[in-house]
Amino acid sequence: MLRGVRGAVGIEENTREAILAATRDLLARLAEANALRPDAMSMILFTATTDLTAAFPATAARELGWTRVPLMCSPELDVTGAPPRIVRVMILAETPLDPAQIRHLYLGRAAVLRPDLAPDAGR
Repeated sequence: MLRGVRGAVGIEENTREAILAATRDLLARLAEANALRPDAMSMILFTATTDLTAAFPATAARELGWTRVPLMCSPELDVTGAPPRIVRVMILAETPLDPAQIRHLYLGRAAVLRPDLAPDAGR
């Protein structure tokens, strides 16, 4: 069944290294938590807040060797009061997991977006 797996991560500074390291970590953790393989991924959509300009977050997937997964980057809506320097991701992948079994991850400062899905939320 095709399922959506969501995640987000706060980026400490607007540098290529910071953006790619945090995004690689998020992707690797999402894949591990949900037993996702790149060949089962239909696509990944990345959004980044408009204050992140030093790198395309999708580059992190390529650095993980996910070379055949279609990737797309887009700017996140610039909403007043939203946390700065956030990369969000939506992975569409074939998985036998039921929706209740999917582990979405909101890491670091991104935990404020979905405190119920942060790693320390007891989920």
